[in-house]
Amino acid sequence: MLLLFAVSLALTVGLVVAVVANAIPARSRSVQSRMSEMGLDGLLSADAVAQRARQQSRLRDLVEYFGGRMVERGSNWGPTRLRLIQAGYREPRDLAIYLGLRFGGPIVLGLYGLFLGTIANISGPFALAAGALGLFAGWFLPSFILSMKVARRQKDIQKSLPDALDLLVICVEAGLGLNQALVRVATEMRHNSPTMTAELNLANMAIRAGTPRDQALLDLAERTGVPEVRSLATMLIQTERFGTSIAHSLRVHAESMRTKRRQRAEEAAAKTTIKMIFPLALCIFPSLFVVILGPAIISILQSLSQI
Repeated sequence: MLLLFAVSLALTVGLVVAVVANAIPARSRSVQSRMSEMGLDGLLSADAVAQRARQQSRLRDLVEYFGGRMVERGSNWGPTRLRLIQAGYREPRDLAIYLGLRFGGPIVLGLYGLFLGTIANISGPFALAAGALGLFAGWFLPSFILSMKVARRQKDIQKSLPDALDLLVICVEAGLGLNQALVRVATEMRHNSPTMTAELNLANMAIRAGTPRDQALLDLAERTGVPEVRSLATMLIQTERFGTSIAHSLRVHAESMRTKRRQRAEEAAAKTTIKMIFPLALCIFPSLFVVILGPAIISILQSLSQI
């Protein structure tokens, strides 16, 4: 029984390591650019990098093929595609890869859980429960990770939006047009928030390609899914439509954004007291009770044992 458990644990660890190794890029863009600047780009073996890229490509192609079948069978993938765009996945193949993971993951993890339950020599219901647990994890894990990526990206945009709006006010009041101001803000925000820079650059390229500015701003709000960006786009569209001062409207909107950011910070600070109750009650108070009451309990037990 112990040997079977060790084998099951080794298989599980091996599977997790293999999945993580294939999910991590062979060389991240930031590391590659940094090593290129320092002249150390040749330290990593080109053959190893190429082999790693080929392995990832084969796995991606397999998942994409399976997901492409699911794309062809369904037609209402608009909400899923929108979530992928909000998470930063804009390539056409990303939908097929996500669906391949979403529908292929439960099959693989369900069979793997059933296999582990079988080789561990546990009873039939528990083996089926292990398979059902793998099925459940394979179905909800891709959606959970995608939701986390969307939330992290929206939080980054929401955090950097007041600073971008202040820069936009300065650029407009300095005499730049709104399109040139957006380009300037995207350039200045590249170190503070690459996500905001990417979204603004995409909106600027859409405007240069001939998309009306109103539609480009609405597309920007749709891609990000952040309510503050949507309100900014609506304000700019209405300001241009009614012919009011863009600089004055932006300044008023920037002040309201700073007020909202301060309110969010105050709200987070107010929640800290409630959040500290659980670690205090579960981790710190038991330790204090052991340190304070432990010697007294030992003395009482020793006194009672002598009676």
